[in-house]
Amino acid sequence: MKQKPFSRDFILVIIGQIISLSGNAIIRFALPLYLLNQTGSSALYGAVTACAFLPAILLSPVGGIVADRISKKNIMVLLDFFTAAVILAFSLLMQTDHLVLLLTVTLMLLYGISGAYQPSVQAAVPALVHPDHFMAANSVINMVSSLSSLLGPVLGGILYSAYGLEPVLLVCIICFVLSAVMELFLKIPFQRQAAGSGLIKTACADFSKSIRFIRKEKPVIGSVLLISCAINLFLSSMILVALPYLITEVFDIEAALANRLYGFAQGALAAGGLTGGICAGVFADRLNIEKSRKLITAATLCVFPTGAALALFSTGMIPYFALTACCFFILLLSSVFTVQMMSFVQTETPQHLIGKVIAVIFTFSMCAQPLGNALYGLLFELCRGYEYMVVFFSGIMSLIIALSAGNVFHKFKSSAAA
Repeated sequence: MKQKPFSRDFILVIIGQIISLSGNAIIRFALPLYLLNQTGSSALYGAVTACAFLPAILLSPVGGIVADRISKKNIMVLLDFFTAAVILAFSLLMQTDHLVLLLTVTLMLLYGISGAYQPSVQAAVPALVHPDHFMAANSVINMVSSLSSLLGPVLGGILYSAYGLEPVLLVCIICFVLSAVMELFLKIPFQRQAAGSGLIKTACADFSKSIRFIRKEKPVIGSVLLISCAINLFLSSMILVALPYLITEVFDIEAALANRLYGFAQGALAAGGLTGGICAGVFADRLNIEKSRKLITAATLCVFPTGAALALFSTGMIPYFALTACCFFILLLSSVFTVQMMSFVQTETPQHLIGKVIAVIFTFSMCAQPLGNALYGLLFELCRGYEYMVVFFSGIMSLIIALSAGNVFHKFKSSAAA
């Protein structure tokens, strides 16, 4: 009898992810946009979102260590309930005079929870899916993330522009509670590891094992991490800051319409990720690791049409459509790349190190994000009226990195063939 590719519990994980990530996408869309609407400052927006990433960086390795030592089901349930409580607390305190501080703390908590949560999901894949189906499983997870990111901003943009922030907060609370209840019915195989001599020593030892594995046994993973950090610094950060700032503050579009258009642009961004996930799943047998450099190069080339549109048409709908279309293709290509890399890591990493190694990957790949957000927030503030120069700078730096990555992906080819 032919084995089913996905078990009942993996399907439950996916359903829970759809609900939880939709709520996550809505709240992470609405809160920064609310700040930008209230202040109009790209520098403040960049600084706050940069601060928000710091807990995610710090808690990702903790999440990976915990994912290998505590029930992944319990982690998911507790963090979803805690997220609902954080949003509820914000909704009760949002009329305070210290809005910027409250938003910063809330976003830091939300990003920190996400950083601790995702290693558990990725580490659950090898426990629930046969190795032959890792690529397909990662494609599904990627597609769910992209689908949630597609639906979240669109729904959030409609609700926010029509009714304000309060209904958005209520929808998010409901999403996280439903996800937590769904996850209560999960059965994820779990083998408790020896705790060692104290929590801190155990955490340090686990983290050291992961670093040693990446440096000594699979150094090619470390090389690709450096590339990911550089791309996050110069490309991903630019997109995260440019989308809300350009659409709501630069393109000279009526405020309510601009907020909806930003939601649609975020939806297009997620649609690109969804399409990329589908492509990675459909063409899983034809994708070669050594061709990954071409994916990154093509993604960086998509930045230049946006810069050209901004230079020729500084306001209006033409640069909006150019920005939205280019972001779609950037996410499509980068999603295929992400699925390839994650499947390779899961295949090459021993079961007892999966959660920790993935957490290290998440941690280091996110390290450049706060710096990039702060950098582009400041650059857009300094280059008012010449925003296209910032976009071209991002494209040039990202292209240099992509073209310099040839040797790294040749190592990937050799490692995969070994």
